[in-house]
Amino acid sequence: MKSATTANGPREPLVLPPRLGSAGLRALTAAVALLMGASFLAGCASSSAVPETPAVPASTLATGTTQAAKADAAAPRLASPSPARTSAPVPPPRTEIPLRQASLPKAVPADPAPRFLRVAGTTISMDIVEVSVTPNGAMEIPEAFDEAGWYRHGAAPGATAGTAVVAAHVDTTSDLAPFSQLKSLSAGTRITVGREGAPPLHFRVVSVDLMAKDKFDGAALFRRDGPHELKLVTCGGRWLDEKLDYSDNVIVTAVLA
Repeated sequence: MKSATTANGPREPLVLPPRLGSAGLRALTAAVALLMGASFLAGCASSSAVPETPAVPASTLATGTTQAAKADAAAPRLASPSPARTSAPVPPPRTEIPLRQASLPKAVPADPAPRFLRVAGTTISMDIVEVSVTPNGAMEIPEAFDEAGWYRHGAAPGATAGTAVVAAHVDTTSDLAPFSQLKSLSAGTRITVGREGAPPLHFRVVSVDLMAKDKFDGAALFRRDGPHELKLVTCGGRWLDEKLDYSDNVIVTAVLA
């Protein structure tokens, strides 16, 4: 025990608490743990009283899903136009779930992906990128004015059946885009499609049609069976101020030359 002094004289002696032995330390630790445990249990009880947020049901492509598995099961519609950019946007990161199989099926060789498009007698000479569907169920269209999008869930150019669909914007914020020339193509016009790791293919135009957007037939455009055709698509017809969209789609149909 020690005593302290001040200017006015000695103070009361300071009494220090006794040292805790091992048994006392264990008892103190147990008491603190008990108090903290009661605190955490109270928190869990209060949080468990909050109702869980219900899961949002998955919708089909007709109502706007971007799941690749469902994209294969239904034909998308075409996206409404937006001002094209001079460079392609950075795609969002994809989340994939790993899949393990007891026995792997035999690999089926896929048709080569298209990578380039050229149309004789026009300035259409464009790179082709692979696209899927937007969150509202429409076919994606590259924002870059000098790129065309191939719908990768359908047939590829040169497939044995179905339609290969390639689409691009008709204009930019200040000028016409290359696909604005589609409406003027004549029957017999030669179309060349460059492919990844394979020789290019040559098609010839057989028809140019306008399809009203309010009567859009996705099943016919994104057909997966029947004779193989290449479809080049863009917007056309009248500009509708009330809808901020064109009235029609220009659809060029071509077959292998």
